[in-house]
Amino acid sequence: MAENQAFGRYPSFYGPEGRLVLVDSALEAVSRGSTTIGIKTPRFALIASHIKPIRPLMEPTEKIFAIDGHVGATGSGYIGDILQLIDELRLQAQKHRLSFESPADIGSLAQHLGSYLHNYTIYAVRPQAASVIIAGADQTGVHMYQVDPSGTYFRGAGFAIGQSADSALDVIQREYSADMTVEQATQLANKAIEKALGERPVVEVGVVREGQFKKL
Repeated sequence: MAENQAFGRYPSFYGPEGRLVLVDSALEAVSRGSTTIGIKTPRFALIASHIKPIRPLMEPTEKIFAIDGHVGATGSGYIGDILQLIDELRLQAQKHRLSFESPADIGSLAQHLGSYLHNYTIYAVRPQAASVIIAGADQTGVHMYQVDPSGTYFRGAGFAIGQSADSALDVIQREYSADMTVEQATQLANKAIEKALGERPVVEVGVVREGQFKKL
């Protein structure tokens, strides 16, 4: 009884162990989404996402998005939430160009999206059930970030989110090489997604190289 009374003093969106219940639910939704991969080397960054089967007569949903000429993004989770976060990234990139007459650096975009998502937790609004991988190139080189529903963001050379992400990430960690080509990275991304799903997937891919982002 005393424990329940003590717990009642905290906002209802915290669990007994101090975890954000709504954020945990959002992360669970991400884990049910399309298996999505990010691979970065010093020369390029590649993002790839599984296109799930859809009903007959329906076109597949786009999974790889251009944010600006030098940066792209993909995500896993609820597609409506992913699209909202993509729009927010595009808006921030455009604001930066208008204000400073230069492309936004990748770290600033990741930080902005992290703050945007964090506001959904501190004001007790439903967190966005989506994790996003951002890949781009700026004056400091090629960068890749993963941003989670809590607003936490990470920089790295290999990411996997979505369904069976741990299995996919294990493949990437074992076979990653900083000297690989775009073609080899594409094959590795497909292999990782296939390992996660247990079947040959349909995958959409985008790559940043020589300062430009484009879909393959």
